[in-house]
Amino acid sequence: MFSRILGTGSYLPQRLVTNAELAQQVDTSDEWVRSRTGIAQRHIAADDECTSDLALEASRRALEAAGIEAKDLGLIIVATTTPDMIFPSTACILQAKLGARSGAAFDVQAVCSGFVYALATADAMLRGGACHYALVVGAEIYSRILDWNDRGTCVLFGDGAGAVVLAAGDQPGILAQHLHADGAHREILCVPGTVANGAVSGHPFVTMEGGAVFRFAVRVLDEVSREVLASAGVGVDQVDWFIPHQANARIIEATGRKLGLGPERCIVTVDRHANTSAASVPLALDLAVRDGRIQSQHHVLLAAVGGGFTWGAVLLKWV
Repeated sequence: MFSRILGTGSYLPQRLVTNAELAQQVDTSDEWVRSRTGIAQRHIAADDECTSDLALEASRRALEAAGIEAKDLGLIIVATTTPDMIFPSTACILQAKLGARSGAAFDVQAVCSGFVYALATADAMLRGGACHYALVVGAEIYSRILDWNDRGTCVLFGDGAGAVVLAAGDQPGILAQHLHADGAHREILCVPGTVANGAVSGHPFVTMEGGAVFRFAVRVLDEVSREVLASAGVGVDQVDWFIPHQANARIIEATGRKLGLGPERCIVTVDRHANTSAASVPLALDLAVRDGRIQSQHHVLLAAVGGGFTWGAVLLKWV
C-alpha cells in the first residue's frame, strides 16, 4: 500500500503588504529587505480571519482538485504554529467547517517543518490502512506573533495556507520521507511566551538569531535531502523539482548549490509570499502544480527546517 497526492490547493489573504509600506512604520527599505531576503511582499490576514479560515479555503480547493468531498476524508492533519485557540485543535475546527463528521483530526506543531511532518504522518497512516483519503494542511497567521517594531523579524513573515489531499493505493506517490529534530537548538528561533493564569507570560513574539539559523538551515536541508534521495534510490540528477521551505532566498540558493540543483529546478515563492512557516511548502507546491511545471512522473523533493529545531524531507513521484 502506498499514498499519493490527488489534489492541491492554497489560499492567501486579500491584504497585500509591500516592503515600501513596511518602510513607513519600521526602519527598513525595499532595497534592504530584497537584498537580504529576496522578499518583496507578503499577505496579511484580516482581523476577523482565523487560521482555520485560511485552511478552509485551501482545503476546499484541494478537495475540488482531487475530485472528492469532505465526507470522504478519514484523516485531517493541520500543521500550524498559530492555532485558532489553545484547544480544541485547529484540525477539529476545520473538520467542522468542512462538514466532515468522521475520521481522526489533529494538529502537528513542528513550526516551519510542520507540513513535511504532517505529510509524513499521513503517509504512514494511509500505508497502514487507517483510512483511504487524508487532508494535510499547512496554515499560519504569523502576523499576530510578530513585533512590528523589530525590522529583523517583521519583514520576514506572511500569512497563508496550503493543502493536499492524499489517497491510498497501489501506485507509489510518496517514495520516501525522513524527519529529524534537535531541541538543543531551540533558543535560536522561538516564541518564548506562554499563557498562564489568564495572562501572557514571557516574550510573545518571534525571536531569531539570523546568522545561526542560516548556517543550521543550509546544513540540515542538504543532509536530509541527500538522506531521503538515498533511501529512495534516486539521484540528484533525477530530481525534476526542489521545493524547499521558503524562508529566505539566500538559504534556498545556498542549499541548491550544495545539492547541485540549479535555480531552474527550484520552486521559489518567498519573493511574493515571504516566510509562511508551515504553509510555505504546500503554497509553493500548489503554485507549481497549477501553472503546469510539475508533470506526471516528475520527481519532486520537498524539504523544510524550522524552530525546535525540526527538519525533514519527502520525495514524491507525481502520478
